[in-house]
Amino acid sequence: MTHPVSSGRAACRGRRCAALVAAGVLLPLPVLTGCGGGDDSGEAGPAARDIAVTARDQVRRGGTLRWAVDAAPGTLNAFQASADAATRRVTDAVLPLLFTLDERGRAQRNADYLDAADVTEREPRQKVLYKINPKARWSDGRAVGAEDFVAQWKALRGKDNAYWTARNAGYDRIEKVEPGKHAREVEVTFTKPYADWTSLFTPLYPKSVMGSADAFNDGAREQLKAVAGPFAVEGGNKEDGTVTLVRNPKWWGAPAKLDKVVLTALPREKRGAALAAGTVDLAEVDPGDAQKIAAARKPAASGSASAGSPAGSPDAGSPGAGSPSAGAPDGASPEVDRVEGAEHDAGGSPGARGDDAPPRRATTAEQDALRRYTVRKALEPAYTQLALNGSTSPLNDERVRRAVARAVDRQKLADTVLKPLGLPNQPLGSHLLMAGQPAYEDNSGALGGPDTKAAQALLAEAGWRAPGGSSGQSRQPGPKQEPEKKADAGKGASGDGKAGVVHAGAAPAAPLSSAGVRAADIQRSALLRQSAALYKDAAANRRAAADADTASQAYADYRRYEQLAAYALRSAEAIEVAPVPGSQGAGAEQAAGDRTADGKPEHVAGPAAWAYAGNADPAARGPVPALKKDGKPLVLRFVLPDGAGSERLRAVAGRISAMLARIGVQTAVQKVPGKSYFEDHIASGDYDLALYTWPGSAYPATDGRPIYAKPQPAADGSLTVEQNYTRVGTDHIDQLFDQAAAELDEDASRELVERADARIWAAAGSVPLFQRPEVVAARRDLVNAGAFGFATPRFADIGYKK
Repeated sequence: MTHPVSSGRAACRGRRCAALVAAGVLLPLPVLTGCGGGDDSGEAGPAARDIAVTARDQVRRGGTLRWAVDAAPGTLNAFQASADAATRRVTDAVLPLLFTLDERGRAQRNADYLDAADVTEREPRQKVLYKINPKARWSDGRAVGAEDFVAQWKALRGKDNAYWTARNAGYDRIEKVEPGKHAREVEVTFTKPYADWTSLFTPLYPKSVMGSADAFNDGAREQLKAVAGPFAVEGGNKEDGTVTLVRNPKWWGAPAKLDKVVLTALPREKRGAALAAGTVDLAEVDPGDAQKIAAARKPAASGSASAGSPAGSPDAGSPGAGSPSAGAPDGASPEVDRVEGAEHDAGGSPGARGDDAPPRRATTAEQDALRRYTVRKALEPAYTQLALNGSTSPLNDERVRRAVARAVDRQKLADTVLKPLGLPNQPLGSHLLMAGQPAYEDNSGALGGPDTKAAQALLAEAGWRAPGGSSGQSRQPGPKQEPEKKADAGKGASGDGKAGVVHAGAAPAAPLSSAGVRAADIQRSALLRQSAALYKDAAANRRAAADADTASQAYADYRRYEQLAAYALRSAEAIEVAPVPGSQGAGAEQAAGDRTADGKPEHVAGPAAWAYAGNADPAARGPVPALKKDGKPLVLRFVLPDGAGSERLRAVAGRISAMLARIGVQTAVQKVPGKSYFEDHIASGDYDLALYTWPGSAYPATDGRPIYAKPQPAADGSLTVEQNYTRVGTDHIDQLFDQAAAELDEDASRELVERADARIWAAAGSVPLFQRPEVVAARRDLVNAGAFGFATPRFADIGYKK
């Protein structure tokens, strides 16, 4: 599930939600190879869009599309703070979009509304002339004209506080809007140059909405009486969370193929059941549900491939030719499935399945129902980032931030999330552009790649050292993994007689405290036992997938996970006998550890956190003593959303915690209610580390500025951060954004954006990890819809194949 930021400081603009919390699919990346040179002539990468493109003459007329959305629209006014993704779906279908985006995020003039739109003058003032399509009319019969442009400019320019607008970017640069010399022309004059002028007046509202504050604030929240798109708003039902769009009989363009589009609020965790019941036609889904669809589409005799195939493989009956699933692996690691599939909370208890029970599969009836669907997937224009709060100690020291950033292996995290889906798995190299966009460059070199020694040196330079004065160099590797016991060996590791199965989670006979084991070590022991259970569960999944094929990758995975479970269990038992080396003195100082939603300590992810994080090679890395400065340990509070839908986010956080533990940085995980995660913690700065998602933008010079602007002191003594929730910024970065936004030469503007991105990397306030995957279940005969990526949906062309 994703949540838009609803505060005034982090509002939504019409084409771009301000921020998203990655509490659902973490997720959807065009191929990076060849995308870094800024060449506009290249095609989009294979993961840019997957919508089963079909010519209109092959789409039948009629039918209803039931489209699942996270929530009913908070408003139908895209320029209010409560606008969300469902708002965008409605406005895309019913209002003028003067410019749309293609799959690479490039603005394209929309001929349904504009015959032309060009910069006609640059000096002394920039002027843009719009030539409106003579056929363009509102559903009330009035022609789309200059009065609509004037009303929208005045409402959004930020000079009238009666209008509750989200933001005024671009409109505040306009000096005047007036009719052109000829009929159906509009001329816009700017006070200063504005490179992103194509972002303006999209969507365009009628003057009846923009002409008065009351109509703007309240009149357009639930209804739009005058529309000018292929669809019109029939109405909404608050009780069932639906908004119904119907074909607009006054539409002058190619008529909509569908009779109706019904947007239905449907929580992500209920979408699998809705698909099985056949009550929804199009829905973004978790990879677990997508995997069930892929499995249902395969013959039962295909064995392990049915259970473990990645979602989205097109078949002969699917219109998804050219889908990015080509070349996808035959099976996904169950450890990754846990990251992507939401079967368990990464930090929670293992499932209640029996030791040898296979993973839950769809029933025969469910499989029959799911065969009606296919899976379409692309890289969403959004990315998950690690945020480092630079307003408080110790992360207000740039050396510490850079050390943390360089300890994170972004490639491994991208592999974990994207590889099982068959999507390109390169980590994102820019804060401002998505891979595949024109001028995308990997600027992460301004920070440097993952380097444990360099990170430790930075921490030592900042005064953080291990007990005894060392810089926290890694200890010797842990114990070697013992050879796996054969399946017919007498007893498993737990001594219960079940071959090859490790039982974990049983409490020791005597209280650990009576043996002199401190609280921190008890917590470590519990984590290790919990990890052993997770590995054991993973082993069971892979053994079921292997289906007795000892030569398969699934069987090799099963053997490896069983070894990891045994190692974790042995490590826990070693702690229970005596504290692990290097743990002395850590207990009391780690009392601030992991906290649950009510703020109570739960656990600290420190040197023993490799198992919690899913480290596949525990013997290769030994524990590192916790670093201290002036007697205070280096512990960072990692704030994460709790509850269903956030499992993948917490699993990625666990892996990051393990990476930080290798340089002596401990993390205290604090789980908070998902609904208040952004407002109460991210926006307010109540965190050290956090994971959340920003959407990409076709207009980085405009949209990136508030996200990375240097915080400024307010008159009341508070700090104005705009949308820069990491509180890290510089005057130079601000200057580069301002110059890019005012540069009308496209190549020069892009170069300035690239320089700004390099500076953002160097400041180490945030670390882009990977683009989010967009995984969509669609009826097999539904075409021109699915995983849109950057591309604006063309609602008139969506329908069912003949």
